[in-house]
Amino acid sequence: MIPKPFDPRLMMKIAPAVAKAAEDSGVALRPIADLQAYAGHLERFVYRSGTFMKPIFQVAKKAPMEKKRIVYAEAEEERVLRAVQVVVDEKLARPILVGRPAVLEQRIQKFGLRLRAGVDFDNINPDYDERYREYWSAYLAMTKRRGVTEQYARLEMRRRHTLIGAMMIHKGDADGMICGTYGTTDLHLRYIDQVLGKREGVSTYAAMNALILPDRQVVLVDTHVNQNPSAEQIAEMTILAAEEMRRLGLLPRAALLSHSNFGSSDSESARKMRAALEIIRDKAPDLEVDGEMHGDAALDPALLKSMMPDSSLTREANLLVLPNIDAANIAYNLLKVAAGNNIAIGPILLGCNAPVHILTPSATVRRVVNMTALCVMDAVAERNQ
Repeated sequence: MIPKPFDPRLMMKIAPAVAKAAEDSGVALRPIADLQAYAGHLERFVYRSGTFMKPIFQVAKKAPMEKKRIVYAEAEEERVLRAVQVVVDEKLARPILVGRPAVLEQRIQKFGLRLRAGVDFDNINPDYDERYREYWSAYLAMTKRRGVTEQYARLEMRRRHTLIGAMMIHKGDADGMICGTYGTTDLHLRYIDQVLGKREGVSTYAAMNALILPDRQVVLVDTHVNQNPSAEQIAEMTILAAEEMRRLGLLPRAALLSHSNFGSSDSESARKMRAALEIIRDKAPDLEVDGEMHGDAALDPALLKSMMPDSSLTREANLLVLPNIDAANIAYNLLKVAAGNNIAIGPILLGCNAPVHILTPSATVRRVVNMTALCVMDAVAERNQ
């Protein structure tokens, strides 16, 4: 019986150490020439997102600590604390934990972690912090003409951890934020929008998710934000998603999906996707995009060519743009479980004026770590602009 280690990172530590010991003692008949490459192979075996994330982790590790202060809004949650331990061990970021100090300390001990307040992470206590007045006053100034009173601003700044994290970024006390391990996207996005807002020139937030499937990587948009986006919103989120994919080292090939296949239906949804295609081609002529089309045509180049020989897609699509949140969210979750072994990267928030990502209650420890690295890369890019 071989026990399964609780922390999967042990496989990348123990196996190479055993191999090295066997080599040094002369027991190994075929010594491993490159132990570092062997460890990298083990990492890809343990974490199938490893290959996709490797360049992002490299950027995050190289960034100076003072430029990668990441707030964790739900720091008292077990998955978040376990992820923070990995972040500290790998030197990915300088964590800022929003939580009650006594609760954090008790849970760190309960989970057998090695985190030390003030050494490995900084803490902002929602019950008491010297910046409290400064923060609620700034929040009131932003929202007093949107129905927020002084009393309500004070209350919100105590109980809404995402609001606290957003204000830290606004005030320059943090560089990015991870939130969303409980609650809905709308709940968190409300405070992010109030404090940080959209990027200049952007009118639509959107959420994209990357899935690591056995034979391909696909990105879906918009899985969590817009209920029934207009043609203009679909065009904008497609362009934003394509921009993000290029930043992640992927060449986007976008397919606008529909129940209609190149004009086979004249429904409102089909017309919307056709209109979005025209807008995208006008605003982003260099983007490889086509539609509206069926999902199988988007992923099967031979089928696509048989249906539309002059399609502008040169290969299978890797950016799947769905007509509404129902289609996008259902497709994402079905693919994630049925074909992706729950290996997902995201949701990645598009259109925000700061490095912030709203996860989901199903987020794993590994996904929190992955999104931390991505958030750091965002923060470094923001500083370098």
